[in-house]
Amino acid sequence: MPLVPPPFDPELAACLESLGDAAAPGFRLTDLAAVRRGTCAGSPDLTLDGAFEVSEHAVPGPPGAPGVPLLVCRPADTAVPLPVLYHVHGGGMMAGTDRAGVEVPLDWARELGAVVVSVDYRLAPEHPHPAPVEDVYAGLVWTAGHAPDIGGVPERIVVVGASAGGGLAAAAALLARDRRGPRPLGQLLMSPMLDDRNDTVSSRQMAGTGLWDRTANETAWTALLGARRGGPDVSPYAAPARAADLSGLPPAYLDTGSAETFRDETVAYASRLWAAGGAAELHVWPGAFHGFDALAPEAALSRAARAARLGWLRRLLTR
Repeated sequence: MPLVPPPFDPELAACLESLGDAAAPGFRLTDLAAVRRGTCAGSPDLTLDGAFEVSEHAVPGPPGAPGVPLLVCRPADTAVPLPVLYHVHGGGMMAGTDRAGVEVPLDWARELGAVVVSVDYRLAPEHPHPAPVEDVYAGLVWTAGHAPDIGGVPERIVVVGASAGGGLAAAAALLARDRRGPRPLGQLLMSPMLDDRNDTVSSRQMAGTGLWDRTANETAWTALLGARRGGPDVSPYAAPARAADLSGLPPAYLDTGSAETFRDETVAYASRLWAAGGAAELHVWPGAFHGFDALAPEAALSRAARAARLGWLRRLLTR
């Protein structure tokens, strides 16, 4: 019996319908060049009309690898050391730059008073695992070690990311624990890409619909892992859902849509964090597809999701 997907929220369904063919979910590697051109198009005002001072850094990369570019956005005219939001961009591990999606943590930083650091990691398939996560971790190590230089506090770094960026942020938290590296204060994981096996109920329910479906997910994981995808020997630093032990990790915020591929792996990850004695806040937005709040920012569900993320961050940073 075929699996029936959950219904989309009416406002979000109208958004998808208005996108037409641009909302086709079955991404393949042949689409990658066009997607990369799209993610590089335009450049947001990273200063937010002068609210931030922006600098770029090339920091030491993993052993034997190139340096890692970091974008640092520091609130202007602020002498007090601030928390740091360490941002990992999305793009299926295959696309995006340190500028992609950075307006989201910049908005939080302006509201809460924080420095934003965004990492430009190497991309698959040209650079398969472990290149992306090792770049993300190297950037995190530099950020913690140089936090006072950029106006931050090394003990108050929150790793944040959406989609592939959420998966990489979760993996960096695992690496930091296992290597006894800098411990993030928290991890904010929005619709995170966590499980290469791609065989949950939600991944099968959403086949062929909802912007990022099972085909797109298989394409991305195969780009990162090659023939190892779905097999027995995948590292938890590539796919955090593979981690046998989720104890000793920073408090987490996780959210997902009920009508998206990553729903079940996100819910399972939160449940396993709780089972390991960890702190986690989970939101499943009813009728939401992958990336809903970026494509339909004025929808009621999008406003609620943004408010919940900001509220969690505010509580975390005022403890």
